[in-house]
Amino acid sequence: MRTLRLATTNRHKVEEIRAMLEGVPVELLTLADAPPIAEPEETAETFEGNARLKGRYYAARLPDVVVAEDSGLEIDALGGEPGVRSARFLRPNATYPERFDEILRRLGDLEGRARSARFVCAMVAVRGADVLFETRGVVEGEIAAAPAGTGGFGYDPIFFVPALGRTLAEAGDAKAAVSHRGQAVRALVRWLTELK
Repeated sequence: MRTLRLATTNRHKVEEIRAMLEGVPVELLTLADAPPIAEPEETAETFEGNARLKGRYYAARLPDVVVAEDSGLEIDALGGEPGVRSARFLRPNATYPERFDEILRRLGDLEGRARSARFVCAMVAVRGADVLFETRGVVEGEIAAAPAGTGGFGYDPIFFVPALGRTLAEAGDAKAAVSHRGQAVRALVRWLTELK
């Protein structure tokens, strides 16, 4: 059985990825299963750059194949914001309702496709300094007029997916089938399968 170390402290991401890897013959460890390691500063200007940065950082300190990802929300009318700073938008300790309010304020009266946005997930697998695998998952959508739904996490309540007719926070089990992270994890599973 292959061991993967998931390089995140975000319990929601761990839960999502663990559920998507159910049935795949891997032992999934997290940073919580290792001695404490200070988090690296995410200084790259792209999701791919930050995923590689985190992957190499943790792989240099841990013996496992490290799976790292960077993900976030890009809103076209806001010039791609919050983008790679999604988790730090407004300020690092801002609540998501505060972030929603600011995004909705900035979008004002824009409607429909003028509120176009996407979730992006860049994912890598790294051993030592070597990037063994990388992929990018993207789901297109729009910013909803108001938050809706109690499922999911982060920006899910304001991300409306036209193909589903609801936000990701309302999507339930359908989320993994369309989400950016779901796409990335499925690509990871294909890569793991090909290694056999």
